[in-house]
Order: sequence, then C-alpha cells, then structure tokens
Amino acid sequence: MELLRKWLGHPEDIYNLLRFKMGGYRAVMPRMDTDSLGCGLRTCYRYLNQTSRSFAAVIQALDGELRHAVCIFYLVLRALDTVEDDMSIPLDVKVPMLHEFHSHLYQPDWKYTESKERDRQVLEDFPTISMEFRKLSKVYQDVISDICHKMGVGMAEFLEKKVDSQHEWDKYCHYVAGLVGIGLSRLFSASELEDSIVGQDTDLANSMGLFLQKTNIIRDYLEDQMEGREFWPREVWSRYAKKLSDLAKPENIDAAVQCLNELITNALHHVPDVLTYLSRLKNQSVFNFCAIPQVMAIATLAACYNNQQVFKGVVKIRKGQAVTLMMDATNIQAVKAIMYQYVEEIYQKIPSTDPSCHKTQQAIAAIRAASLPGGPMASRHHYSPIYLSCAMLLAALSWQYLSTLSKATEEYVQAGDN
Repeated sequence: MELLRKWLGHPEDIYNLLRFKMGGYRAVMPRMDTDSLGCGLRTCYRYLNQTSRSFAAVIQALDGELRHAVCIFYLVLRALDTVEDDMSIPLDVKVPMLHEFHSHLYQPDWKYTESKERDRQVLEDFPTISMEFRKLSKVYQDVISDICHKMGVGMAEFLEKKVDSQHEWDKYCHYVAGLVGIGLSRLFSASELEDSIVGQDTDLANSMGLFLQKTNIIRDYLEDQMEGREFWPREVWSRYAKKLSDLAKPENIDAAVQCLNELITNALHHVPDVLTYLSRLKNQSVFNFCAIPQVMAIATLAACYNNQQVFKGVVKIRKGQAVTLMMDATNIQAVKAIMYQYVEEIYQKIPSTDPSCHKTQQAIAAIRAASLPGGPMASRHHYSPIYLSCAMLLAALSWQYLSTLSKATEEYVQAGDN
C-alpha cells in the first residue's frame, strides 16, 4: 500500500504513467524499423540496447542518418569507457590502449578479448562496430575519431591522479562528458538537421555535458565510495572533512550536506548555457534527445539538494515524475518552465545558515533570468480534475497492476547509467 500512498500524493504521475504506457512514449521515442538494416547495423543496435537503457530509445528516435552516426558514436565511446573502467588491465597496458584507441577504428580486425567488464561485448566484437563506423560519411567519421582520441588522452591523464581543484573537476568532466556534448553537437551540424553554430559553439556544448556529469557525480557519492572511486573535488570537500569518506559518517552529516549544497551550486551555473544551447535547436528529434537528460538532471539536483539521503542511500526521482518530464520537455518554453520549477524548489530549501546560500541564490537568479524571457511560461499543471480523479480511482482499484506497469516503463526512464 506504500506504493498506492505515494501515487495518491502525486496523481499526475498515475495519469502520465498510463498515458506513457498507452502510446504516449511514441511521441518522443517513435519505434525504429530495424528490418531494413544490414546485419552489422542490427548488431550495433542490439549492443546499444544491451548497454544503455538511458540513451538507446532516444538515439533510435533521431531522424535520418544521424541516428546511425550517434549509435556508432555511443558504442565507440562505450568501448573506450569499458577499457578505462576495467581494473584487471594493468596501467602499463591500459594507458597506451586509451591513447591509441581511436586508431583501431580503421583496423578491421582489432578486438580485445580479455576484458572482465559487463559490457565487454563491445570490445570483443569491435570489428562489427568499426566496420559500421567506416560505412559512415567521412564527416561523421572525422568527428567520432577526433572525440575518441581526445577522450582517450583525457581518461589516461586521470587514471593516476585524483580530482583536486574545481578547475580539475571541470577538466575531468570535460574529458568524459563535455567532449561527448561537443561531438554530438558537431554530428548534429554535420547532418544539416541543425545550423553550423550548434557544432561550432564548443563552450555551450561542453556545458551540456558538464551539467549531466556533475549531477551524476553528486548523486552517486555513496555508490562511488563503496566501489573505491572518488570524483568530488578535494578543494571543496576538504573544507568539510579530513577524508571524503568521512562525509558518510553520521556525526559529519551537517558538514556533508553543506558540501553537497556547494557542489550543487557549482553545477547550477551551467543551466543558463543549457537553455541557450537548447534554444538554438530546430529539429524535434534532436531537441528531445538533448532536452530529456537535462530536465532529468535538474530534477535530480532538486531531489539531492540539502538531502541527507545522498550520504545514506540512493536518491532517485519518481518514475512517474521522470515520465512526465520526458513527455513535457518537447519545446524550449516547456523546458524553461521545468528548469524554473525545480530551481524554485531548491530556492525554498536553502538554509539561511548554509555557507553557500548566497552563491546558490545568485545561481538561481541567473537561471530565473534565463528562463523568463522569450514568451509566456508553459504551464506544468495542465491536467483536468476529471483525468486526475479517474486516475486516482484507477489507482485505488488496481494499484498492484500499476506497480507492474511502473516497472515496465523503466526501460524508457533515465536510470542514471552512463
């Protein structure tokens, strides 16, 4: 019955879960016809669906040849990331692999069969991925190869050092996520679905990646600690604890939350860039692809802000909430409204005693200024009472069925994987 109480507290979640499951998801993620694809490309899409719940659906919803270019781009970077994550590969082997990985795109027989990682199939069958890469137009190949090279070099740089300063935090996030944003933007422009400025403005594209990566790093504090990884910048956490792991101790919870709030404030500074970037997009499939992860990120930060649970367990947005965001974030005014809503939630939770409170307020003021111009704010509350009443009644009568339905939508919901 806890599930029922949760839904009754958010009746719009019930309505949107039903609307999403009954075909609403096709508006943002239309089904792709795989029957016309060659064997190699079908294999690549199978690997895409196996390795990412978060991006597989939105990638397959992209228009035209851009869809295939982004699919291959994702798999190439997934293979590179698998090398970086594999702790069984000695550093004297891994560092040269990362530096040289981009060259394997042009070596038809290259593969790596000794990985122990979950996604090792993208390395074991790299010849299929590289073959499809070489079938892409040269303009796409050049982008993918260049980003793969730069990312490999950056990953190698941070293998043997920790993130100390906030500048290094930005640099690390640039290597693992900002470059992805830059590469995707160049692919968008190369496809001619978007104007050339989208691919040329690397600062905005970098901010798109940094906002997502910082959100993941902030949210995943406890998981990373349990697996021996540290990505929070020492320059920040050292003002609150002697060791980063100390923030998880109950006696340090107040300092831990203050550290958390400072990092969230840092991430919020990217939001005006995100809104500027999204405002330039013309193609609907590209807009959905870019906007959905960004609204998920702002909702996640709002859930994490001033929340002790970050240091005790997992903080997630509700599945119904995620579905609502996916279905709403289809135009720039709606995205501005979503951003505005969640930064207002953060604003209402700012403790007056928090060391970062003034900086947080300033960051939110900048987001408000970026959100308000350009037309009337889109309403986030457009569900009629009759729909909500029916949804609540349905929940009361069949909450167990809805529990199963909610799990079925999980493949479409941002799950926080890479």
